[in-house]
Amino acid sequence: MPNIILSQTTASVSELKSNPMATVKAGEGLAVAILNRNKPAFYCIPPELYERMLDALDDQALVAIVKEREGQSLVDVDLDKYL
Repeated sequence: MPNIILSQTTASVSELKSNPMATVKAGEGLAVAILNRNKPAFYCIPPELYERMLDALDDQALVAIVKEREGQSLVDVDLDKYL
């Protein structure tokens, strides 16, 4: 059965074990598909990309909240009252 590899760069588990930092750098800031017996086992991503992914997921969650609250009446709040 064919496998979909969602990365332009691949490396074997052995390559990752021998030089993890070189494997991450090979992706040039993008994900590296780690293969085990020529099948994708997992994706190795740099921290900056992981942070961007989490931010995008958080944005999607906030959009869902906004859409859920559309049409609800607004509540006026006097912030000076609480200071």
